[in-house]
Amino acid sequence: MPNTTKKRTWLDAFLDGLEKVCNKLPVPAIMFIYLFGVIAVISCILSLMGVSAVNPATNELVAVQNPISSEGLLWLIGNLVKNFTGFAPLGLVITMTLAIGMCEESGLIVALLNDKLRNISPRLLPYIVAFVGVCGNIASDTAMVVIPPIAAILYIAAGKHPVVGMINGYAGAQAGFSANLMIAGTDSLLQGITNTVLDGFLGEGVYHVDVTCNWFFMFASTFLCAAVIGAVCNLIVDKRFGEYVPGEDVEVPQLEDVTPEEKKGLKKAGIAVLIYLILVIIGYFFGPLAKINEDGSRAFVGSPLLSGLIPILFFFFVTAGLTYGISTGKFKNSKDVNKAMVHQMTNMGSYVVFCFFCGQFNALFNWTKLGTVIAIGGADFLAGIGLTGFGLLVGIILMTGFINLLVPSGSAKWAILAPIFVPMLMLLGYHPGFIQLLYRLGDSPTNAFTPLSSYIWVTLAVAQQKYDKELEIGTLAAGLFPIAIVLQIAWIIFLAIYMATGLPIGPGVGFHLPAGIL
Repeated sequence: MPNTTKKRTWLDAFLDGLEKVCNKLPVPAIMFIYLFGVIAVISCILSLMGVSAVNPATNELVAVQNPISSEGLLWLIGNLVKNFTGFAPLGLVITMTLAIGMCEESGLIVALLNDKLRNISPRLLPYIVAFVGVCGNIASDTAMVVIPPIAAILYIAAGKHPVVGMINGYAGAQAGFSANLMIAGTDSLLQGITNTVLDGFLGEGVYHVDVTCNWFFMFASTFLCAAVIGAVCNLIVDKRFGEYVPGEDVEVPQLEDVTPEEKKGLKKAGIAVLIYLILVIIGYFFGPLAKINEDGSRAFVGSPLLSGLIPILFFFFVTAGLTYGISTGKFKNSKDVNKAMVHQMTNMGSYVVFCFFCGQFNALFNWTKLGTVIAIGGADFLAGIGLTGFGLLVGIILMTGFINLLVPSGSAKWAILAPIFVPMLMLLGYHPGFIQLLYRLGDSPTNAFTPLSSYIWVTLAVAQQKYDKELEIGTLAAGLFPIAIVLQIAWIIFLAIYMATGLPIGPGVGFHLPAGIL
């Protein structure tokens, strides 16, 4: 629990209040049962009232559907199992838990920390974790599962609270989701939607944006996000938690001197991983892991390497863990390997229960079209209130952030908002690539603390399992909230400064629409 011995400030009082309120939420599975019922009742009422909206992406009328009806009952019966088994975080988390667990059970992670990262500066660590978290979004949702538990171990090695490390890593992967040093799948996905809107607005092929249209700004934003998230963790979150005192039944990795056997195991694991990476590189440049364009060139964005990153990472961690475990004698036979995997899965029962009910809620929310109608209504409201200039740009960022609390899926929101925002702002002289950028700035920060994101509950489950069995969702929310708010403010200020400099936001892409397009 957070440290309460220091002098309380107004910020402490606010975050304590937020924590208490959030801690009154029921356990995840039960909470999503309640939310399922609430959404069902609200959708029923709005459906009977005939509430609807025109989806600008398709020009089709979207009406709220009634789940408390024969149609709704048949939908639930026909999709109950699919809603569970098709819930994306279920397979992702279990797969990566097995993989990273293999490294943990073999002792590889602790030995690696002892050998390489034991003496890292505690004040520098939050910035490193945040930076890795932000860059990790190239692996999409995988980063939200992989980085927080590793960050917790790094924090323990530096004498800091592991839950703060998980908050830091999760905030980097979620709040900094749009930023990256490289072009990621998000760039390709959003650019495709933007170009579809441009085809409908200007005519087929008249004007398009490239996948790199936001690259320069997002490259610079990577360092901004790491600096802001690391600073807030150092100045606020760390002080709320204080010193970590593990419970009697909590197994905390102990950092000690590396033995000769462990050094030998690390060397062999490193060689095995290097061979594995060479095979992956060969597969990309000479095999099937690259996307082959019509001209025969190979592309990274949209490639099987990027879309299949989860199984590739699975075998990466398994290769390292198995090699180290066999080399050090931790794994003497196949029974030891099986025992290690089973041990990692023993505490996953509550997470599986959560996935069942969260999957039902997410599927119902999508089926009722309630989120779509809310998003369209919010965008129409913003378009009609008459804001102009930088105030309009800030309004779009904040509106997107608010909608993000209710509709976490980034691609779904942009598909709804782009047909409204892109033509509206292009008529005011703004470049479509810049309009897409505004959306991304609003879409990212609130990812960190929206309760409708399944990954915040994944982080909570792992933290409870490994470090604090009494940890509640309010404690995570109180740590993530200031990170998200400060990052949103900093990003808006950074946008204003960037616009004042006149620097391009991507290759050949500025803030204003080139002459002759309209």
